[in-house]
Amino acid sequence: MVTGRMQYVDDIALKDMLHLSIVRSPYSFARINSISGGISWKDLDSQVRSFGEGETGEASDKPLETVFARTHAHFAGQAVAAVVGKSMDESLDLADSVEVDYDPLKPVMSIEAALESPPVHEKLGSNILSRRSVGKEFSVSESHFDLSDTFMMQRIATNPIEGRGLVCSYDGDRLTVWISGQSMHSIKLGLAGTLNMDPAKIRVIHTDTGGAFGLKGGMYPEYAIAAFASMKYGKPVKWIETRREHLSASHPGRGVKGEVTISSTREGRILGLKGRVLVDAGAYGGFNEYSPGWIAFQVTGPYDIRNVHLDALALVTNKPPQGPYRGAGRPEASFLMERMIDLLADELKMDPVDVRLKNAATEAIKTPTGMFIPESRKFLEESIRELGYRDIRKNQHAGFSFFALLPATNSGEGARIQCRDGRIRVWAGGNTHGQGHEYFVKSLLASEFRIDPSLITLEYADTDELKQGEGSWGSRSAMVLGNAIIELARRIKKKIEEREGKYAPEHLLDGEYDEDDFIDYKKTLISYGANLVLADVNKYGNVQVHEARSYYDVGKALVPHMVRGQIIGGTIQGIGQTLYEGLSYSEDGNLLTGSISDSGVPTIERVPKFVVKYAEHPSEFPHGAKGLGESPTIGVPTALARAIEKASGKRIRNTPVRPQDLIAE
Repeated sequence: MVTGRMQYVDDIALKDMLHLSIVRSPYSFARINSISGGISWKDLDSQVRSFGEGETGEASDKPLETVFARTHAHFAGQAVAAVVGKSMDESLDLADSVEVDYDPLKPVMSIEAALESPPVHEKLGSNILSRRSVGKEFSVSESHFDLSDTFMMQRIATNPIEGRGLVCSYDGDRLTVWISGQSMHSIKLGLAGTLNMDPAKIRVIHTDTGGAFGLKGGMYPEYAIAAFASMKYGKPVKWIETRREHLSASHPGRGVKGEVTISSTREGRILGLKGRVLVDAGAYGGFNEYSPGWIAFQVTGPYDIRNVHLDALALVTNKPPQGPYRGAGRPEASFLMERMIDLLADELKMDPVDVRLKNAATEAIKTPTGMFIPESRKFLEESIRELGYRDIRKNQHAGFSFFALLPATNSGEGARIQCRDGRIRVWAGGNTHGQGHEYFVKSLLASEFRIDPSLITLEYADTDELKQGEGSWGSRSAMVLGNAIIELARRIKKKIEEREGKYAPEHLLDGEYDEDDFIDYKKTLISYGANLVLADVNKYGNVQVHEARSYYDVGKALVPHMVRGQIIGGTIQGIGQTLYEGLSYSEDGNLLTGSISDSGVPTIERVPKFVVKYAEHPSEFPHGAKGLGESPTIGVPTALARAIEKASGKRIRNTPVRPQDLIAE
């Protein structure tokens, strides 16, 4: 990476390659009267089959994102037409020649407007894309009082350093795709479904990837357009997303409103929780259909709350569809719960940590939403000590959070291990995009095979080299991919034992072995974490985060320096959500945050001191690992919100927290 030898998508240059540009709607909602020029729905009339995190790709009765807008444009930035040129400059010039006649319509630009406005899609009958009830209605008989509040987590662009991009090459029979992604098999199935192709006729190869954070797990219209253009013109086609396209047309995360009421005793014991979870789903269905229910499912976190009832609604707006962003529902659920605990503590004039202790689970339980959680109080007590909360709370503006991480483990993972010519090659179903898969793959196999790590290579993911794979998301890779690698390694060792009488590294390196399988895993493995954040607010409403402390149960730290890197990177993202990052629109649907500086990212002078600690309570996996990647984006926003609250005296309900919110009377 440092020497410039990585191969990103934009580094690929094939003979006679064409460059793709997308003509996008300037309107959030408009009737399309005519399109003149370029490729459009008249050439490719299809819906996106969106495989990826939480998606099946099955047919849905809900409106799915179309490859091209047909009769209506449903969000500003939606693909209406496409052109190709011999260079990027030529394709941009050709895009200007495409003529589209629009009749602008009044867009639906907020959750509140979606509940009150006529349906964006008439066939739905309303703007409710999905609705689910979680838990059951209840009444609390004990002496109690109720507290209510409303929260809003604004939509956030994923904003990896490298945006989306791919190169497609069709040879007249088979389509080969090089892509920056999180799951090659998801992209392969998504292309097959969207283009109505035989999956066997598609090969997808992973390139080096400059970040993803949930963005690159599934299908997008541009992927299908690039593939179609390559087949149409018989030449390779490259599409590289601009930052403006990323902000206006990729699938952002968050966009969640919570209306929450808790019932509590005067001693701080929470008896029940009810309310609504409302998600700004954007213009089409997909991942966003189950997003509100997933948030509601996790809302009690690590606490023993015996009564819960939430309505969970996904609402159609004239924005790009909501997608997964680091945490994908977990940070939203934690924000609702932790902010209410802090409110309860203030009402009772109790220390917020003491309220958490009163409600932490003292035994393994099944929550009213159906989530199984292990005993949590011991880890909470451990966290309070390790983070030094009792020593610091009186002298500084400190916020504390406690959370449960529910990783995406129960779908298993595919892997392949090949031994030939004294070297070990590995292919993985979940693709690295900055987490350091190569480190833990080498560490696990070097230990299992008792060989030098330099003999092991993690190859680019490739659907021709690996039969089946899931993907890298949901804090799952170290656990399920690590589990699959160990399982396949032990199969190879068993074959050597059967052949040679015993296993020895020299037998492995002298032989030829090839194991390729999908290792299923049907269990959920929850772990706990806590954060402590120290911050101040100046007279202009600017927040300075001084210190961010973390204490997470990582099971067994497979590669300690990568654990630290994951925690620091995720902490910066948690700070970013809380203070800087958000997508804003005008009432008529214009994107106000059209550049990365407008949408906000934390800069280096805003990065605090980090205190990284972690517990190692090994999991049931043979390598002992637990989930980690999403933990900081769950715990940091809630802890920082409380620290800001203590420093400013203002109740924090929404993210991002703007300076004007902290100085307003």
